[in-house]
Amino acid sequence: MPFSLWMSLAAICAMGAMSPGPSLALVLRHTLGGGRAPGVAAAMSHALGVGLYALLTVWGLGALIVSFPSLFQAIIWGGAAYLAWLGTKALRAGKGSAMQATGTPTTRRQAAREGMLVALGNPKLILFFVALLSQFVTPEMSVAAKALIVLTAMIIDGGWYVLVALGLSHSRVLPWLQARAHWINRITGALLIALALRVALGPLD
Repeated sequence: MPFSLWMSLAAICAMGAMSPGPSLALVLRHTLGGGRAPGVAAAMSHALGVGLYALLTVWGLGALIVSFPSLFQAIIWGGAAYLAWLGTKALRAGKGSAMQATGTPTTRRQAAREGMLVALGNPKLILFFVALLSQFVTPEMSVAAKALIVLTAMIIDGGWYVLVALGLSHSRVLPWLQARAHWINRITGALLIALALRVALGPLD
């Protein structure tokens, strides 16, 4: 995979990870309720769930492109519509949303379990990855290139939420995020809508 194309992939994965939502709320809640270790545990287990969905998507896309091109195109359009809906929802979100999560007593084991369940219990991740990875996956893509895509999605997701958990160890971070939640939502929403349009136009070169 060319480096420029990988950079596009990494940027889109980062945008998806940073989008406020249930995953962010989960990490916030466990970090505030148990400290740094449960927050990191939730982040890492969530990344494993994301990696599993990315793996399933990558391995299935190549076969789908070859065997059912019309169905593949329909799924792509559905994924683009989903991304546009996410973007619109983010633009309409106020200052609250996931940034207002409160802490409850928790442990590393509980945090890890819930982190995995939040990722695997969100089938919309499949739609997100289909729309995203359709820009990068081709039928002739090597195993190494597919592994790179999966690792990129997993490492960026885990890295972002680990940074959130570590940052929340300092009491000034959460109020700073809460005060700027509406701007995070607006920027994310605009980027998601732009991505939806790009998906509708066809694969990246």
